[in-house]
Amino acid sequence: MCPPRYFAVDYAINPWMDPSKPVSADVAVAQWTELRDTYRRLGHTVEEIDPQPGLPDMVFAANSGTVVDGRVLGSRFRAPQRAAEAEHFRRWFLEHGYRDLTMPEKINEAEGDFAWTGRVLLAGTGFRTDPAAHAEAQEVLGVPVVSLQLIDPRYYHLDTALFVLAEATDTTTAQVGYYPDAFSPGSRRVLRRMFPDAVLATAADAECFGLNGVSDGRNVVLPVEATDLGARLAERGYEPVYVDISELRKAGGGPKCCTLEIRK
Repeated sequence: MCPPRYFAVDYAINPWMDPSKPVSADVAVAQWTELRDTYRRLGHTVEEIDPQPGLPDMVFAANSGTVVDGRVLGSRFRAPQRAAEAEHFRRWFLEHGYRDLTMPEKINEAEGDFAWTGRVLLAGTGFRTDPAAHAEAQEVLGVPVVSLQLIDPRYYHLDTALFVLAEATDTTTAQVGYYPDAFSPGSRRVLRRMFPDAVLATAADAECFGLNGVSDGRNVVLPVEATDLGARLAERGYEPVYVDISELRKAGGGPKCCTLEIRK
């Protein structure tokens, strides 16, 4: 995670960003701190990277890399405003002992568009990550990749439209939640085939960034507004944990956007 010390909305690279509306770095830091502390209360280890001036979106650490079995595929941003973030995160990985690291040749916004299910990497495209980056991820990470086409610009990254609730194990299949209307017809058919028991989100769930949640297989961290989604998850045996990310959402981010999951 990366503290939003320099949080601002000075430009618009997604439909949620409006530079004419005021934002507060102090409020963003307070909300981010509560998210970080929530993870710690749930028993997770949180590593931090120092934010850099001039990179207000660096708080969205999910876009910094994809880590599977200790192997790291870095990021390459489509928007020039975020391009410099990739080098800071690359250095962080190396300084923390991640030697099996590859920086991509194709546009690749990391866990923004990549979701690991325990067996397959779901890969989004349509607005940010280059379709060719999916093949690159398969080659670098050595895991099967399934491409999914996003069609609603509000849900410009896969992690705004789908999240993994429980990774697959030797005896269980993965569980996911997703918002069907964010995907092309063909991708919806793929998702139905792969995850017939998925939790299907509503438009209201998606609009409050409910699909940008983070699950450890039991506890699911969600925006405070996502109570309907949380209730459906509770019926499946999950424990919803609510956090306020309203200030961070002004830049098009939620709990998952702020969180890179490191799989050692």
